[in-house]
Amino acid sequence: MAGSNEAAVQNRIRLALSRGATRLFRNNTGALKDATGRLVHFGLCKGSSDLIGWKTIEITPEMVGQKVAVFCALEIKDKGKATVLQRHFISVVHEAGGFAGVARTVEEANRIIGM
Repeated sequence: MAGSNEAAVQNRIRLALSRGATRLFRNNTGALKDATGRLVHFGLCKGSSDLIGWKTIEITPEMVGQKVAVFCALEIKDKGKATVLQRHFISVVHEAGGFAGVARTVEEANRIIGM
């Protein structure tokens, strides 16, 4: 994470939005060497968003009572810009029908997720 202020923003957004129909989780990505020196990659993929999860949505009248979980991805920035890979990930989530974007505040995150 870029800095402690960005970590604080991320925590505020995660806690504020992870209630009701929405659940968001920290997605750490990167790599490190294990005890044997082998490189181990973790996280969804390069460019995947800081916070990922779902928003439960009740669907059309003919399917009353059924619900679907729509994928959500929030890239959290304090002052910086999203990288090319991060913007691509957000675009792919949008194209698949999910909620995704770059958020700097709880209010921006709420707009992206549609709360």
